[in-house]
Amino acid sequence: MTIERVIVVGAGQMGSGIAQVAAGAGLHVILNDIKPEFVEKGFTAIKKNLSRDVEKGRKSKEQMDEIISRITLSTDLTNARDVDFALEAVIENIEMKSDVFRKLDEITPPHAILASNTSSLPITEIAAVTKRPDKVIGMHFMNPVPVMQLIEVIRGLATTAETYKAVEDLSKRMGKTPVEVNDFPGFVSNRVLMPMINEAIYCIYEGVAAPEAVDEVMKLGMNHPMGPLTLADFIGLDTCLYIMEVLHDGLGDSKYRPCPLLRKYVKAGWLGRKSGRGFYIYE
Repeated sequence: MTIERVIVVGAGQMGSGIAQVAAGAGLHVILNDIKPEFVEKGFTAIKKNLSRDVEKGRKSKEQMDEIISRITLSTDLTNARDVDFALEAVIENIEMKSDVFRKLDEITPPHAILASNTSSLPITEIAAVTKRPDKVIGMHFMNPVPVMQLIEVIRGLATTAETYKAVEDLSKRMGKTPVEVNDFPGFVSNRVLMPMINEAIYCIYEGVAAPEAVDEVMKLGMNHPMGPLTLADFIGLDTCLYIMEVLHDGLGDSKYRPCPLLRKYVKAGWLGRKSGRGFYIYE
């Protein structure tokens, strides 16, 4: 199957990054969101990223202009009627994602593959709301998308080998490394990462050390490029909490119980970088 026309639904940090790498791979991309200001904000982020590449000599101005010319902005989901591939990158909520998939299933042509950028939710459950579960797959990009190499490619129960191969080829065309993962809560990345972050938060909660000390230990002792609490602030503490809840509910093991301090910060609106305060304060 040849994929040339793509729609990315959700123009936030992940969606805009995916649109950028897809356009950079020569695909024609529709960047869609529910409000014009959301789409414009995502498009501005793409232009800013590409401008930085030009300044650093990684791309020419002509290459930047060519990539931008392949991106069309949209607030109308019916623009997906001619695509070969639709990728959903909305908030990590099963009801919202399922609603997007129901609509895409009705709008997109029968041959189109429907993919979710979910970081923890079951692909099989999302696929079940469509009439084409064989063409539904998970495609979990890492943040920031233009920089990170990995894509977790998650088969649902009904995903065919043909669908998987098409997504594997698409991932490689985008310059990424696809890794096949089965459909379990949190997949591999967040099943390993989030409990580590949660345990780091327990260290603060129990008074073991200050946030700076926990991060320094993991950076200097474990050679992590970023401490777990800095990373949690970058991801968003609300997202961390949601993924921990998915792991706890889906796997039923007390080791995935979210730290009470994480819940408290989220209730206080301390969500990390995006709110200006998390484990650290951001101007």
